[in-house]
Amino acid sequence: MIAVTGAAGFIGSNLVWRLNREGRDDVVAVDLAPAGDLSPNLAPLRLARYLTKDAFRDWLRVPANARSLEAVYHLGACSSTTEANWDYLAENNLGYTRDLCRLCLDAGVRFVCASSAATYGDGESGYDDDHGRLRDLRPLNLYGRSKHEFDLWALDQGVLGAIAALKYFNVYGPNEWHKGEMRSMVCKGYEQVRDTGRVRLFASDRPEFPDGGQQRDFIWVDDAVAMTLWCGEHAQANGVFNVGTGEAATWNRLISAIFAAVGFEPAIDYVPMPDALKGRYQYHTEARMGKLRAAGCDVPLTRLEDAVAEYVRGHLVDHRHRGA
Repeated sequence: MIAVTGAAGFIGSNLVWRLNREGRDDVVAVDLAPAGDLSPNLAPLRLARYLTKDAFRDWLRVPANARSLEAVYHLGACSSTTEANWDYLAENNLGYTRDLCRLCLDAGVRFVCASSAATYGDGESGYDDDHGRLRDLRPLNLYGRSKHEFDLWALDQGVLGAIAALKYFNVYGPNEWHKGEMRSMVCKGYEQVRDTGRVRLFASDRPEFPDGGQQRDFIWVDDAVAMTLWCGEHAQANGVFNVGTGEAATWNRLISAIFAAVGFEPAIDYVPMPDALKGRYQYHTEARMGKLRAAGCDVPLTRLEDAVAEYVRGHLVDHRHRGA
């Protein structure tokens, strides 16, 4: 069996969907809702069982249960970059991940967990997943700190060489509606196009970047899931790995792809950068992908325009969940 935490979430539900497509329905899905109250993301998918996060931790402590698992993909966490309660994040994101990591290692179960590109902060120290540079990173928010502190804990405990911790960059794709303001700009931008025919972007307040010229490493969820599963299936691939494309794209390019998918000419309004984001806004992210590729991961990447078109036409127009 395979366990997926955060299974009702964005990347988690897409990973379960991919496992189902590969003929795997021996999936232990783990999330927050009570059993029997599956989210729209999970409802169409095939599961062996569903457990709440606390019940799963207790279940995993039983040796026979742990031995029944091939791998745990720990994708569950509070992903809000505006969460201000450190005590909550320290328990929910950091403490819970440490517990699962220990339990999996003790049982010999492959452990793959979600770190985040948010650990890189403003990018001043680059986007290199070299372990020797981990201590140089300065996350800009508490969410990023919670992920970074697990990576440092794993390094200090000497277990980073036995697990895979994946730093996801800007992932987009179906099943992210529940994320509210944390949804990708493809999802939010499409809704703006649908409702107003226009899209609003933050203007640049740095002269080296034109309006809409701020850059992100956008990765299609299918590609991110394929890399995640590859790491789970290759126990020799251990440590922190970036999950991105290695190619930064501008917001203008991303938004133009949304307009092209619906057959409209781009119409973009640039609004002032909020004071609360000044000094805390990433102007450029670009994953260094050499380490994962050198480990043998040869997952092909989907061109941004093709992925955006598939997402918009195949899912956003009809609000269609994966597997539905």
